[in-house]
Amino acid sequence: MTSRADKLGRIVSLVKLQLRLSEWQLAQLRQEERSLHDEQAWLVGALNEGELPAGSSSESIARRLTRTSIGARALQARAAQQLDQVRAENRRVKQLEQVAKAALADKLRDAEKRSLEEMTGKSPAVRDWTPRPANRKKT
Repeated sequence: MTSRADKLGRIVSLVKLQLRLSEWQLAQLRQEERSLHDEQAWLVGALNEGELPAGSSSESIARRLTRTSIGARALQARAAQQLDQVRAENRRVKQLEQVAKAALADKLRDAEKRSLEEMTGKSPAVRDWTPRPANRKKT
């Protein structure tokens, strides 16, 4: 039979994996955000310096800059949501770790109590094995 502490330990492990996945997703969003900001900087530089790439007009660069800006704002919003999710999962992990720690302490206390009961003969299982003195009435 699996103890509550063991089950909680497995749950903590799974929630930690979910947290790591959320953190990885946040890192990916931030990397995409940096890429879009780099592209925006390049597009602005191309427009300001007048050195347009071959086959591009200032109007096409401006449209591309607008799309990139809109994408960057949407990505910032998704990153903010993801950051909130990471924080919430982090709090959940900490709470579950505390519960699991308490359950493990209870499990260890119970095991120690059983061990002490067995050593002192107070356990029902041990009492059945120990000889009992005969009850004799004195007259």
